[in-house]
Amino acid sequence: MPSLTIQNYVKEIYQIAMQGPDKAASTGEIAAALKVSPGTVTSMLKTLSETGLASYTKYEGVRLTESGRKLALRVLRRHRLIELFLVHTLDLAWDEVHEEAENMEHAVSDLLVDRIDQFLGYPASDPHGDPIPTSDGKIRTEEGVKLTEWEAGKAFRLIRVMDQSPDFLRYLTEETLQPGCEAKLIANRPEAGILMIEIQDRVTALGIEAAEKLMVTAVS
Repeated sequence: MPSLTIQNYVKEIYQIAMQGPDKAASTGEIAAALKVSPGTVTSMLKTLSETGLASYTKYEGVRLTESGRKLALRVLRRHRLIELFLVHTLDLAWDEVHEEAENMEHAVSDLLVDRIDQFLGYPASDPHGDPIPTSDGKIRTEEGVKLTEWEAGKAFRLIRVMDQSPDFLRYLTEETLQPGCEAKLIANRPEAGILMIEIQDRVTALGIEAAEKLMVTAVS
């Protein structure tokens, strides 16, 4: 495997690029995600270009090459399977596993990752609803829409949480909003900055900013 730093860069570039069709990751976005200076990012992007993992164009941003994409998916597969393993086997809360997986994803072997996958029954997603890449580098396409785009009066199922910061996840736990739960959008009030949802026979208000981070689909 390439160095830990390279693994972190390609993973973040991949996740930023997934935010839009044919999106290039900017130096500023990468710097913010990795908490480093833009100058440090620019230097590393040149290295990624030289090693054939990315294509970097000044003022435009960076896109992963096919080999860079494969590496990113390999790292994401490790991270997301480790998160799910920690939840299922050690009873860690979903707001605790992200940082632990960040530390472990670079140390485990592909053999161990494959055994974890087998042990868990080849799961499709991690505790936050993020899709888990397969061992051959495939990943399911994005599904669902943001809760802010959902039609008022319709029931929905929460399938993915896009913000994995511990405070936000603990807030969702308090509101009993976790992937797989079902609820109903009562009203969308963008002028007031809130949505009203009904979940488990109670109505609660949810801020627009929070709702933007929740991906939902129709109840089957």
